[in-house]
Formats: sequence, C-alpha cells, structure tokens
Amino acid sequence: MAKKSNDAPKRTPISRFLSTIESAGNALPHPVTLFALFALAILVLSAVFAKLDVSVVNPKDGLIVQPVNLLTRHGLHWILEHLIVNFTGFAPLGTVLVAMLGIGVAESSGLIGTGLRLLVHAAPARLLTFVIVLAGVLSNMASDVGYVLLVPLGAIIFLSVGRHPIAGLAAAFAGVSGGFSANLLLGTIDPLLAGITEEASQIVDPGYRVTPACNYYFMVVSTFMIAGVGTWVTEKVVVPRLGEYGSQGNASELQKLTRPEKVGLLWAFLVSIAIVAVLLAGLIPADGFLRHAETGDVLHSPFMQGIISVIFIGALLAGLAYGLAAGTFKSETDVIKGMRSSIESLSLFMVLVFFASQFVAFFKYSNLGLVFAIKGAEILKASGLGPIPLMLCFVLMSGTINLLMGSASAKWAFVAPVFVPMFMLLGYTPELVQGAYRIGDSATNIISPMMSFFALIVAFLQKYDAKAGIGTVIATMLPYSVVFMVVWMILLTAWMLLGLPLGPGAGLYLNP
Repeated sequence: MAKKSNDAPKRTPISRFLSTIESAGNALPHPVTLFALFALAILVLSAVFAKLDVSVVNPKDGLIVQPVNLLTRHGLHWILEHLIVNFTGFAPLGTVLVAMLGIGVAESSGLIGTGLRLLVHAAPARLLTFVIVLAGVLSNMASDVGYVLLVPLGAIIFLSVGRHPIAGLAAAFAGVSGGFSANLLLGTIDPLLAGITEEASQIVDPGYRVTPACNYYFMVVSTFMIAGVGTWVTEKVVVPRLGEYGSQGNASELQKLTRPEKVGLLWAFLVSIAIVAVLLAGLIPADGFLRHAETGDVLHSPFMQGIISVIFIGALLAGLAYGLAAGTFKSETDVIKGMRSSIESLSLFMVLVFFASQFVAFFKYSNLGLVFAIKGAEILKASGLGPIPLMLCFVLMSGTINLLMGSASAKWAFVAPVFVPMFMLLGYTPELVQGAYRIGDSATNIISPMMSFFALIVAFLQKYDAKAGIGTVIATMLPYSVVFMVVWMILLTAWMLLGLPLGPGAGLYLNP
C-alpha cells in the first residue's frame, strides 16, 4: 500500500496570484445573471441620467442626444412591446443556430474527427508539432470539438512517438484555445461576434452592416502565425522544461483510419470540390449568378450576405456524404439526431442571448450607449493616444477581462455596446475593434481558470501527471499566452501601419 503524503503543495507567489484570480472569477454571478443585472441597471441609469438632464452633441449630425427614461409609462410600454422582438431579432441568434445545424451533421457523422486524425497521421515527423497546433486552430471551425477530441489526441500522438505527452497536450491546447480567433475557414464564432458587433455599431449608425467574414484576411495570416509561434514555444520552452517522460504505462496507440473512414473522407472531399466549383461558377464570371443582380458586385452580393447559408449547406452535404459512405448514418434519424444534439448544446447560449439582447436593446433605445460613447470618445481623444496605442491598450484590456469571465461571446456582448460606438466616433471601424478584442480574448484563454473547458484540460493532464492541477496547466501554458499576445500585437501593429483590410470590405478607418 502506497504511503500517503501529508505534505501540502508549496504555494508560490504566482500560484497565490492565480488563485486570487480564480477566486475573483468564481465570485462573479453566472453570465446569465450578470446580463439580467446589466439590463436592470440600464433601466435605473436611464432614469437617473434623464433626471439629471445629461446631454451630448452627436458629432455625426450635430444634434443633441438626451437619455430616454425607461422607467416611465412610455418606457414600460416599449419594453412590453419589444421584449420578444429584442430576442428574436438579435443578430447572432439566427446565424449561430443555422450554422450549428450544418456543423452538427458534419460532427456527428465523424467527418470532423476523422479529418483531424488524417491531418495528424499525414504529417512528417519533423512537422508533427506544427501540424498539431495547426489542427487545433482549424478545429475551431466546429466550435468546441477541438477541446474534447484534439487536446487528448495531442498527448496520445506525442506519447506514441516517444515524446512527453504533456507537451503534445499543450501544443494542441495552444492551437485550440489560444488560436480560437484564427482559422482558414469561417466557424461558428465568426457570425456570433459579427452579429454582436453589428448590433453595437448601429447605436451610432443604424444602417451599418458587419459580415461574418469581416476579420477573415487577418484570421488567415494569424492561423499560420499561431501555428509557427506555438511550435516554437513547444519545442524551445515547454519540451525542455518538461524533460523526459518516465512512465509508459499510460501509452495509447493512435488509431489509424479504417477503410470505411477513408471512403467517407473521399466522398466528403468530392462533394466539397463540387460545392466549391458551383461557388466559383457563380462568382468568377462578371455576370455570375451569385453576384449582385444589378451591380455585379461580390462584396455586397447574396454570397457574402448569405455566407452562413453557404456554411450550413456545405457542412450539411459534406457530413451527409461522409456519414452515408462511412456507414455512420444508417437513416435520416441519425442525421436529425446530429442536428438536434448541436442545438441542445446551445441551450445555455439561448438563455444567455435572451438577457444579453435585452441589455443591448435597452442600452440602444435609452440613448445611454450613444451618450457613453460620445463622452468616452472625448476622453480618449483628449488623451492624445494614436490609433495603434489605443488598439493595443484595448487588446490588453480584453485579455485581462478574459481572466475573470470565460465566454468570448458573453464578454463581447458586454464590451461591444460601449467600445464599438466609442471607437467609431473616433474614426475606427467596428471590424477593427472586434479584431483587437479577439486577439486579447484568444491569447489569455489558455491561462484563464474561467474558460469553460479548463477543468477538462486539468483532467486530461492528470492522466499523465497525477499531481497536476490548475497551477500546472497555467504554468505550462503561460509561455504560449505571453508569446501569442506579444506576436499578435506586433502583427496588428504592422497591419495598421500598412493599412491593410481585415476582411472583404472591412477597412481600418471610417470615412469622416
């Protein structure tokens, strides 16, 4: 019988600091409760600011803006009449639900998991770490599947080639979570954040539109940057620190692809090629059927406006092709189950969206969003900070908030209505503000105890180190977080200096 140790683990300064952050985050109410409280706070603040006769001058049109008191008979009537519309009309809701229906089919069929395994299997030994990090980034297309599938797979892969499994786990986790705002394809997070950004931008400009592809160019470049930097941190920092892995008792064989899986991938690939061919046929010709019917424009075409529909159809057809060819789909019931399970996973999201949508709608209708934006813009303008320092400060602020509040969408639903209009009044596009937010949010995901999958990562780690805990995860991932933040901020700085668009039609600055 093993001797039980009574020695308490040593508490280092960084461990105490991280414990403080964890305690502070745990002390916060649930995000749903937070948004309910925020909505109630707007009601009270609208009455207070209206009684104080607060007013500002809108720099856009020179008109006086005053708060609208929602604690009046008129305000009560407006709330009762718009409570449902606020929820059903909230931009991110429909887009995420539709996208997840298609991705749910692709995931439940096994297409996404098998595709990731193929990517890793096909990687040369010298590129193994790079491919694991890259696969982690690409897994974000299917929301959270990377946490459950690829993170433990990274450990198994490293162990199967005689390397320290925790290094493989760290590399995969760095790609999945630290690279959450990078990808070569649009995923579920893109329409979600874009919808919130659009709602916030309309506080200043009711006609402003934000597409899910608004950060796409920046995302593509960030994908290879994160994969390269993550590889460097793994090989130069994490692996030397971990040393040799002593036990082989937990070794697991990395399963090779079966013949049905290979056949399924082939059919999914052929269907995907066919879909791409149809899209190109509709976009390349000057009179292509997917271009704008009158102007022939691509940027404002049905394709760009309906990009979520394209994601839904593409994921649905590829998932069906794989499932039928591989035998994972026996009948239409299996397909429907995949869709149902993807929607069931969003139940908490829908509850949160109800209260977040009320908060944003109250903030907008009461004019408090515009009042705060104008006042905040005046303060920032008086600070004398240029565009780059302002954005870098916003990146750091977003990363700090992430340590206390884990959900990217919940934080953005709270932050966007204040900062998007504020920066718009200073001449910066909502797309730029969203891009800066995503950098801060992603870089500190991997060291935030509030991240929803953090406990799962600890459990994965304990398979290879029984004494591992929260401090172990954070100590292992902190180098990634710091380097990701620094390099990503350098990339953003270079992007702004060069004046490059962040995505199709998404510039950096607004016209006066």
